[in-house]
Amino acid sequence: MESPSPLEQLRRRLALAVGENAVFDGWTRQAVDSAAAQLGIDPVQARLAFPKTQAGMIDRYIQEVDRALEAWFTPKRLQGMKIREKIRSLIWHRLEIMGPAREAVRRGLAILAMPQNVPQALRTGWRTADLMWRIAGDTSTDFNHYTKRMTLGVVYASTMLVWLDDQSEGWQETAAFLDRRIDDVMKIEKLKAEWRGSSGQRLSLSRFLGRLRYPPR
Repeated sequence: MESPSPLEQLRRRLALAVGENAVFDGWTRQAVDSAAAQLGIDPVQARLAFPKTQAGMIDRYIQEVDRALEAWFTPKRLQGMKIREKIRSLIWHRLEIMGPAREAVRRGLAILAMPQNVPQALRTGWRTADLMWRIAGDTSTDFNHYTKRMTLGVVYASTMLVWLDDQSEGWQETAAFLDRRIDDVMKIEKLKAEWRGSSGQRLSLSRFLGRLRYPPR
């Protein structure tokens, strides 16, 4: 693997700090300048390295969250964990990484929801779900490869929406919500196994995905 260029290294150093400063400055050049000052980086170099658009800034931030997540979950850390525990830990630690930038994440979601940014938002969501499954050890290449990622994407997105408004101590409400959603996923996997084992059954996965997207609180 080729080592990243100096500009890429600079982007990576800046990304999480830009997100934290976007809490106060929004996804603007001022957030880049503030992050550069925080890290002792020349602001001219920081502006040159970092994307100029809001959507580009948010994408770089998310990429660095992905990178931090992957770096944290080493094979040794994952050793002995069941798949349910892996998925829960991946989602939860991702929220912890984004914790200092929670209000900026809220703004970022609103920006990505704009019509011109929806394709990027979909690509970003898929990339994140794919990464989490790969970290968890998934090697599927059949239809399951896609259904797993779609399901995890829905679980992660709905959990993040709860997290953004969670004022409970230690994000207890988010933790309980996440546990319920993962329980739903485990039920789906069980039903999928039953469906594969019985040609007479035809189960509607879309209904279960809908339940994950709009679950009872």
